[in-house]
Amino acid sequence: MLAVMSLGGRATTPRATGHLIEGPVRLGEIAAVDGPRVRPDRVVEDSPCPADVRCIVEGRLIVSATVLGGGWSKQVDLTLGIPVPIADGMLTLVDATPPPIAPETAARTAARFTFTFQGGR
Repeated sequence: MLAVMSLGGRATTPRATGHLIEGPVRLGEIAAVDGPRVRPDRVVEDSPCPADVRCIVEGRLIVSATVLGGGWSKQVDLTLGIPVPIADGMLTLVDATPPPIAPETAARTAARFTFTFQGGR
């Protein structure tokens, strides 16, 4: 299991750190997720339901990420809670902590994302 946190909208993407992190990561950091590596690049959509409001439709969080394997890389948009086929398994953005906020302020936050990968064994 690996975690990657990121909130970024059109904010500048932080430089990749170059080392793998097993657990939640910020934008630009690389997460090791039991198979591929995942670098969240930016927040594409962040439409949370306010805490003090009863929403009919739950908000969405979509993060653009680069997935890295042996000799390949692939750009994908990951929607919170929805598995995406990658190589021989399924990659899922499973958490964002703290909960997402406005994309324009994401680059200045300590938000982290958590990813899981199932398959490949």
